[in-house]
Amino acid sequence: MFENKKIVLIVTGGVAAYKSARVARLLMRAGAEVRVVMTANALEFMTEKTFATLTKHAVLTDLFKTADAQVAHIEWADWADLFFVVPATANFIGKLAQGLADDAASTVAIARHTPMLIAPAMNPAMYENPAVQRNLAQLRQDGVMIIEPTEGLLAEGYQGQGRMLEPEELLASAELQLRQVMTQMPLQGQKFLVTAGGTKEALDPVRFIGNHSSGKMGYAVAQALLEWGADVTLITTVNLPSPAGVRVVPVQSAREMKAALQADFAHVNGVVMAAAVADYRPLTVASQKIKKQDGANLEFTLQENPDLLATLGQAKQQQILVGFAAETNDLIEHANLKLTKKNVDLLVANDVTQPGSGFQTDTNLVTFLQPGLEPKPLPILPKVEVARKIVQQIVQIQRERGDIK
Repeated sequence: MFENKKIVLIVTGGVAAYKSARVARLLMRAGAEVRVVMTANALEFMTEKTFATLTKHAVLTDLFKTADAQVAHIEWADWADLFFVVPATANFIGKLAQGLADDAASTVAIARHTPMLIAPAMNPAMYENPAVQRNLAQLRQDGVMIIEPTEGLLAEGYQGQGRMLEPEELLASAELQLRQVMTQMPLQGQKFLVTAGGTKEALDPVRFIGNHSSGKMGYAVAQALLEWGADVTLITTVNLPSPAGVRVVPVQSAREMKAALQADFAHVNGVVMAAAVADYRPLTVASQKIKKQDGANLEFTLQENPDLLATLGQAKQQQILVGFAAETNDLIEHANLKLTKKNVDLLVANDVTQPGSGFQTDTNLVTFLQPGLEPKPLPILPKVEVARKIVQQIVQIQRERGDIK
């Protein structure tokens, strides 16, 4: 999202200003070019030299200090693809909302004609003040994106909402909002279930039968659905950092996953079954740890697990159902059988023996299959990009059915 982007980072005078240096660094690591504007109060917390060293650009603090023939605030505004205000104080939020321009930062900001994201950071009493909330509401109406503060312990010892997100979280929230603007959120108001990870079928209190699924694909799908405006519930067997705004339901076994799916299935618009669900489970589960018996083999009897994808395929009405087929041979033949047998709308098939495909990787090599259509192979892509292609296909299916415009 930030690669090759020119970004103006406005730093205002709050304790959270120290986090803005990390924000600048992360933006540059993502491929952006960053210029920094600082208010007079920001200089009480951070130095120009810090940002000049980080960004390899001069820092703008005063419009009247430069002897450059160019009009600085117009040149900087024309240069930028994107504006960040990190942190955004109550004072600066008020200036933005009222169109005031009495220093370098506010003058550059009022000259902008590109998207702006601001990260408010202040004491909870200040944040909840009606005037501040009115100003934030005005900025939202004006198209400014707000990276909402979280609850936590603030510098002065207060506990409450007003703490700025950590830089990594802040940029993840910013990217989500920017992508939502790009997609125009055609799935807004819709609810989706996503499964992730490999199920674990207990042998005894300490051992289980499982598989190599990392859950990364399911989490990427949840992220992509958020970007297109959906309300997402993630039913997962793994504990990865989840996208902000996703409801997470932890499960372990196939039967637990089935119960979680059935609890919400009737009320959702679609399900993406990215989890690797065990086909079998032990017939009996030992109540105590099974001890090793020297020289003796250990045998277990397995019973078939419920087929979650087929169960949903039989029950679905208006829901879109997306399944995955992880194969090791005869990919298209096996995937086509699954497409028909499970009654899915879209099947994502991948050969997990191929380099960069399948479990534990950050990339995937998949083929889309839909009833009545030729297989559609995709090039190898990061899993999050595969997830976005899946969601684009879901939107296309809904448009073809007339569910959305």
